Amino acid sequence: MKHTLVCSICFALLLSSSALAARPVVPGTGARIDYVGDDFEDTEWSFVHRFPKSSREQDQQLRSPTGYSTNGRWVEGPERGQPDHMQIVPTPTGGLPGSKHALLLRTLNSGIPGYNTFETEQDDFVANSLARIGGVPVSEIPSAVARIYLPPVDEWENRTGPHFGFRLSTQTTTTETKRAGLFGSRTVTEAEPYWPGLWIHFRSEGSKGAKEDSAFLTYRGDTRGNDVRCKEIPVEEFGWWTMGMSVTPDGMIHYYAKPGVEDLTQADYITSQFPYGFSAQRFRTFFFNSCNRSDGKTWSTPFLIDDPALYVVNSSRIENLVERKIQRDIRNAERRAKMKEQTANRSNKSSNR
Repeated sequence: MKHTLVCSICFALLLSSSALAARPVVPGTGARIDYVGDDFEDTEWSFVHRFPKSSREQDQQLRSPTGYSTNGRWVEGPERGQPDHMQIVPTPTGGLPGSKHALLLRTLNSGIPGYNTFETEQDDFVANSLARIGGVPVSEIPSAVARIYLPPVDEWENRTGPHFGFRLSTQTTTTETKRAGLFGSRTVTEAEPYWPGLWIHFRSEGSKGAKEDSAFLTYRGDTRGNDVRCKEIPVEEFGWWTMGMSVTPDGMIHYYAKPGVEDLTQADYITSQFPYGFSAQRFRTFFFNSCNRSDGKTWSTPFLIDDPALYVVNSSRIENLVERKIQRDIRNAERRAKMKEQTANRSNKSSNR
């Protein structure tokens, strides 16, 4: 991430963001795009791991081909690999009405494969939104919502720091002046991805003076990209939480969270930011981070997710796109079934001669 770059589009906005920022949009507003996301009700759900995992962020190693879920809705992140353990489990008490299953995410070998840093590392579980519908212009007002289960306190990795993240992948355009030769320079304009999000931190009893175990939320990030503490989570509120982020046409990110599984409302608003000083132009996808101490033996905290979903306010373009893709998938399935039938018929005729 080139944090020193200045986004040419958002600079003027930042000078008077309070005047120019769009009114925050509650995540979950608009049409739900069911072609993206998951409800995890298919008990045959599985993930195909392609070890060793990718670690491009740490050592420039993509290690293709990358992992993917068998339903085509999730992929291994190219920057960091996917969590080591994923399992469909019964939905804990207090989950969404009608939900029978959720997805358990947990990791052990985070960071660079085969190398332990003994520091906090993370793996990514990425919605395959880019491949399924492409990027979403912020003028269409996209948002992502997920239910996240914080387990009982005795199941947490005993480590003060970030344990789990729910994040967006967004993109803007940056302009940078680079040296050209000994005395010259040139202006370079590039597409710049960045990753706003909400992080769940644990505060372990006895660590840094903490009198009891607890957790808190931070958002990433302010205009400098810093993580900012925004919401306390006492042990009594461990369990299901609903979290979401929206992007408005001015490129601002809006953060919301609440305990429980009810839909978000304006009462659950946390903050609106231009993370890193960037104004988003495009929503790319959303993803989850599982964090642990990279020592080769300590598992991350077992978080569950349920019903992660994409919503779009100005949805007609995407809905038309999805309808065309669904019809194409139906035609392809019918074609494959017909070819399979023809092959079987030829085989039967041959065996009857």
